[in-house]
Amino acid sequence: MMWALLALGSAVFAALTTILAKIGVEGVNSHVATAIRTAVALVMAFGMVSLTGNWDGFGGISRKGWLFLILSGLATGASWLCYYKALQLGDVSKVVPIDKLSVVITLLLAFILFHETATLKVVGGAVLITIGTLLMVL
Repeated sequence: MMWALLALGSAVFAALTTILAKIGVEGVNSHVATAIRTAVALVMAFGMVSLTGNWDGFGGISRKGWLFLILSGLATGASWLCYYKALQLGDVSKVVPIDKLSVVITLLLAFILFHETATLKVVGGAVLITIGTLLMVL
């Protein structure tokens, strides 16, 4: 059940991120805004490593682990650059639903790459998310 509480916390902080970013990006180059956000996140992440004393965890990461964590970081950076520019140019009420199509895209990739089961409930939910996104942005 802890995973659900943490996921809810993630959703709340993601919502705050969007609202705070929309206010903060006004009159600021979106790439500069992304750099500031990234620097703060980096300090916070390494602060947690220090606080929890997990510095030895770096040594146990395999080459494959490093590769995919680096690729994930690059994908995150590209996502943030696109997101901040979209927030700067568009309405939050239009940008956020499109951004959240990442849920549907992630599910599709999980079905293809990890062979996760595409249950009727999950596929139905993904279809509803897609329909909801279209209703919100059109």
